[in-house]
Amino acid sequence: MPSFNTEVPHNLGQEVAIQKLSNLVDRVHEKYKDQVSSMTGEWNANVLNFTMTTYGFTITGVLTVEDDVANLVGQIPFAAIAFKGKIQHSFAHEIQKALAK
Repeated sequence: MPSFNTEVPHNLGQEVAIQKLSNLVDRVHEKYKDQVSSMTGEWNANVLNFTMTTYGFTITGVLTVEDDVANLVGQIPFAAIAFKGKIQHSFAHEIQKALAK
């Protein structure tokens, strides 16, 4: 499966960044509810593992929050490769938005 990677720098420290990102799965699912049929995620310390289904495609990812960066590595199906840039940009935007609040 093709992968994508997004890094979002921040200056919040790890603990504050995790707090701000703690409801990311719910926020993304709510915002894109017309496009995302399911989305689940589980935090383990500073790592969020998630799975989402959009337009019949399943996307998985791991968001790792460090002291100064949130790094997302995701996997998309080959059939969704044409949307890789849009997917990557959308995730980066949502992470940036959550960290700015």
